Amino acid sequence: MAASDLAALAALFADESRAAFLLALLDGRAWTAGELARHAGVAPSTASEHLGKLVAGGVLAEERQGRHRYVRLADPGIAHLVEDLAARSEPEVPVPPRSLRAASAGAAMARGRTCYDHLAGRLGIAIADAMTERGLLRQDTGFALTDRGLAWFDEQGIAIVRKGRRPVARGCLDWTERRPHLAGLAGAALCRHALDVGWCVRIGSERAVKVTAEGETALRATLGVTAGALR
Repeated sequence: MAASDLAALAALFADESRAAFLLALLDGRAWTAGELARHAGVAPSTASEHLGKLVAGGVLAEERQGRHRYVRLADPGIAHLVEDLAARSEPEVPVPPRSLRAASAGAAMARGRTCYDHLAGRLGIAIADAMTERGLLRQDTGFALTDRGLAWFDEQGIAIVRKGRRPVARGCLDWTERRPHLAGLAGAALCRHALDVGWCVRIGSERAVKVTAEGETALRATLGVTAGALR
């Protein structure tokens, strides 16, 4: 990559409205331009201009269904980059929330959320720690599932579909915990399974998720994760 290419990519992130779009799209879903405009508090025409730049720069992928135009993050690598930048730009001294609603939303996001297609927050950290303690995951030489870890996924009926160049496991720096949680194909498969079988449910309009009573039981039985670690 030439220096000019790196500068051009960095410039796409160097705008507050575009940054708000990218953070919203970390929920892994496709959004319309109008939804993103309302989320960021900008005019629809302004949103369209910003989205055009992000699509042209390969940061977002565009989908059209009839008259509707949807955008999503181009690939998991972009999601990883956004989350990593968010973690590194989080102030050392947290800014106090402006309202009780904001405080509640922030607490829910810190407790558990999705980071594109994997679990993050204290929930994600608790799972990664439990897997490491049980010899299912190695973090000492980078993130990697052990043979026992691969067997654990099979035992739980969680299929890891290998495709493309995405690694089976990788660490993603958590912006609230400042520690890595499990990403990659394994992280995505575990998150999908947790939502499909009801271990977790989405709450609110952000990326926050809550562990259900069934999920607490399952995580304790399969990984030894205590309920206190999830709160």
